[in-house]
Amino acid sequence: MRTPADENVPRFSPDGRWLAYRSNESGSSEIYVRPFPAGSGGKWQVSIGGGFYPLWSRNGRELFYESLDHRIVVVEYSVSGSSFIPGKPRPWSDVHLFFPGTVNLDLAPDGKRFAVLTMPETTNGERGQVHVTMLLNLFDELQRRIPVGK
Repeated sequence: MRTPADENVPRFSPDGRWLAYRSNESGSSEIYVRPFPAGSGGKWQVSIGGGFYPLWSRNGRELFYESLDHRIVVVEYSVSGSSFIPGKPRPWSDVHLFFPGTVNLDLAPDGKRFAVLTMPETTNGERGQVHVTMLLNLFDELQRRIPVGK
């Protein structure tokens, strides 16, 4: 957007009219929305108290983001002409997300569930471990283990 601020992780709204992004123009990372293409209106700060990684719901009424304390926040919004009208941000869940230093959440197509890595539960205040299993080439492996026609 050619500003002196660090602006990144842009996401288009489902209708393509809006661009949500993270910017540090206020001195901390916040989520903003601008019209797309640029130059056809203003900009609106959506987050309060910081935010990362905006995600639009497909329903055209909600914008999600990760808060600075790594929880999912939702903002209901409406549109009036060329104005974006964000509601008050509120927690979507009290669960703390695991923060690997990059995006760690994605919204399901139905807009009702997220895929995330959560902070591991521990006892005695110890630091937990995160275990991730990646299954690559599933169909090749199934074909190797269960040959077709034999």
